[in-house]
Amino acid sequence: MAHFVKLGTGNIVTEGIVVSNDAFKTEQEGVDFINNLYGTNDVWKQTSYNTKGGKHLEGGTPFRKNYAGIGYKYDEERDAFIPPRPDFPSWKFNEDTCLWEAPVAYPTDDKNFYQWNEAKKSWDVVPPDSE
Repeated sequence: MAHFVKLGTGNIVTEGIVVSNDAFKTEQEGVDFINNLYGTNDVWKQTSYNTKGGKHLEGGTPFRKNYAGIGYKYDEERDAFIPPRPDFPSWKFNEDTCLWEAPVAYPTDDKNFYQWNEAKKSWDVVPPDSE
């Protein structure tokens, strides 16, 4: 299956759909198929479900740096999808991955969930729900 996203004003992703690979051979054929299907002339871009941070999660060829979600921006110069900037001024944009990164790496203990604490510039453990 192939994933396509529709670009709106400012190249912001507004919608996503999945199309059978049998419907097309090139990205442009996929775009034409979608526009014919909906009777529109919208701007669509293909995105890879298995691409994050410029790496293909299954060892394949990465495509457009990141899988695009609603609100992501398509950067024509980089040919990349960039997620919305988080509400944390301390986070910086990584030019290589086209992702926003905290100044401290996310903990890798696999025992807890964490949330970013902008005031402390650190990750805080999220306490388990008490029910």
